[in-house]
Amino acid sequence: MTALRKSWAVAKKNVRIYYLRGPVLIFGILFPAFLFLAFAIGRNVPPENLVPGLIGMSLFFTASAITPTVLPFETRTRTLERLLAAPVTLPVLVGGDVLAAFMFGVFLSMVPILLSFLALDAALTHPLMLVLAVVLSAVCFATLGTLFSTPPTDNPSSIMTLSNLVRLPLIFVSGVFLPISEMPTWGQWLSRVSPLTYTTELVRHATGHSTHLAAWACIAALVGFSLAFWWISLALHSRNMSRRLWL
Repeated sequence: MTALRKSWAVAKKNVRIYYLRGPVLIFGILFPAFLFLAFAIGRNVPPENLVPGLIGMSLFFTASAITPTVLPFETRTRTLERLLAAPVTLPVLVGGDVLAAFMFGVFLSMVPILLSFLALDAALTHPLMLVLAVVLSAVCFATLGTLFSTPPTDNPSSIMTLSNLVRLPLIFVSGVFLPISEMPTWGQWLSRVSPLTYTTELVRHATGHSTHLAAWACIAALVGFSLAFWWISLALHSRNMSRRLWL
């Protein structure tokens, strides 16, 4: 419980300093929405069929947006040493980053979810499946964000460049704009490497759309990705932390 309380303290600090800012909140909502609309407008697709992609993209961008920049900022401002001397162990510190990103992703995802079911008239046939999709995906994308923050640098822009180089291509192989069943064979196989694929498929299950992957497979994949991102992130942070402190 002590470790959990410390992670919660780190999360509250991150929310207060990095998340509760007007530009961050607006960017978290508008960027995925405009990117989605840029590809959705002009396509002969019923609006409610676009809901899984809209919800998936919103979760993907919001939960993984700020976490990559937290450690570089704290390296630059020399507050990282104070945190580690608190004492706060590395899992507690990373856990706090994940918790803050998780809350940010879940909170902002409520906007496209409400829009989808109130304005786009989407059907919700499996509410529990939607809850699972939001929670598991927010955890998965938050841990992905901590993985992006592992390079030992105090330059947040370098980390964001790396983050976008990975995140943007993943969108186009994840069934966001085109159902996986309509992709060519190579695209279907490539889609398996993106955690966003499983979010989109779970939301399709929740809204009663036909899916390419079973719900249990999507749940297992999101849990597996989360655990993998978590352990790889801890390993890389542990290896690079001494170099980060010397910057």
